[in-house]
Amino acid sequence: MSTTIVSSEVEKLAEIPLLKRLSTEAREQLLRGATKKSVSRGEMIFFQDDKADAFFIVLEGWVKVFRATSSGDEAVVGVFTRGQTFAEGAAFTNSNYPASGEAVTDSVVLCIPVAHLANSIAADPNIALAMMSSLSMHLHQLVLQIEGLKTHTGAQRVAEFLLNLSTEPAGSCTLVLPYDKALIAGRLGMKPESLSRAFQKLKSYGVEVKQNRAIISNVQVLNTLVEQERTVVMHSSHG
Repeated sequence: MSTTIVSSEVEKLAEIPLLKRLSTEAREQLLRGATKKSVSRGEMIFFQDDKADAFFIVLEGWVKVFRATSSGDEAVVGVFTRGQTFAEGAAFTNSNYPASGEAVTDSVVLCIPVAHLANSIAADPNIALAMMSSLSMHLHQLVLQIEGLKTHTGAQRVAEFLLNLSTEPAGSCTLVLPYDKALIAGRLGMKPESLSRAFQKLKSYGVEVKQNRAIISNVQVLNTLVEQERTVVMHSSHG
């Protein structure tokens, strides 16, 4: 189901990073052609190689973007949540989607059509600069992700994932895992059995996983583990 954006919602959307970079006028111009779309868990938002007809901003829930491999597996490119944009590269260059997008929880996404984006950029070129800034940020995140796959151990990747979910700088906390463990494994470039081993290793650092919850006894201990393992891996790679 799709609905248009009403004026009272525009102000709330101003906090979204991409829209925050725009003037009030440019933001209103871009949102004028946007629609809100509710998508159910498991519903496809777009398919790999389809002509890009829109880009998206997550308003609620979680969305994964993935490529299908020749062996039939999925390579998870990214998992996005509230305030994050996806597929803007294909929309900005008016090309095909290089990957597929699927809701992994019941979600609400803001859909901005390519034709409207082009008209909006013509009306205010600063929108193009905001899009380029967003694309640059995605590229930076991908570089960090590749670095993590090459230099971080499985336990460290999982520890960092948990720390990124935590809002507590210290002490104990309980986190709800935002999506299933198979997707967490894919997001971290691991097999499900490797993820299980990493969770097992993290038990000795005060992390207990019960169904969809992770109980961290001391956030600082987990931070120390991440830094220690980064140092060990870097030293061994230079040895």
